[in-house]
Amino acid sequence: MMDQAEKLRQIIDNLKLRNAVDSNNPLGVRDKAAKVITVTSGKGGVGKTNITVNLAIALSELGRRVTILDADFGLANIDILLGIVPKYTLVDVLYDKKNILEVLTDGPKNIKFMSGGSGVEDLVKLDGPQIEKFVNNISLLDKLSDVILIDTGAGLSESVMSL
Repeated sequence: MMDQAEKLRQIIDNLKLRNAVDSNNPLGVRDKAAKVITVTSGKGGVGKTNITVNLAIALSELGRRVTILDADFGLANIDILLGIVPKYTLVDVLYDKKNILEVLTDGPKNIKFMSGGSGVEDLVKLDGPQIEKFVNNISLLDKLSDVILIDTGAGLSESVMSL
């Protein structure tokens, strides 16, 4: 019987195998875009953020460059879980004050993350163009990251489905 973590173990095992193959490429030159993994659920409080952080740490320990994007618009909490207060958040990107590279914060194990800006009412009401701006900004992370983890909010809202 498969437990909840079985799929995560399979992903890690596959990455270990790929890591062995990558030793033939000592400069780490990538010929493809970063892998994007979105962690989502129809229900809140099921551990999406914990899975995201733990997966990021596991991938980083395997030598991957990992970036977490907290896309739980309005109720973001990656920064709280990591115990780090970021200088900038997603709000700064959406209001054109900073680009996505400027809002990244250094986390544990060489992980980089972008806080989603918890408690910001405007984030709950993002429209199509604002969501599109966020998604387009993700492409700027390709050269910086091997893996981009996106921690979404609960439910099936337009913003979650578009990610």
